[in-house]
Amino acid sequence: MFDSVYKVIELVGTSDKSWEDAAKQVVATAGKTLKDLRIAEIVQQDMKIENGKVVAYRTKVRLSFKFEKE
Repeated sequence: MFDSVYKVIELVGTSDKSWEDAAKQVVATAGKTLKDLRIAEIVQQDMKIENGKVVAYRTKVRLSFKFEKE
């Protein structure tokens, strides 16, 4: 039987390379302070455009992690 509780947050990662790299940045950064990351779900992707050129990729990620029991 499972008796776990998970918190879900949304974070936005940015990259000048790709949406995938932006998502990896979210997981890498969140993993430094959050324990027991479980699921990363891509919610939205967009691009920043300057002077008619793509200068950044942004990926919104829904990330879940397990709450530890006290």
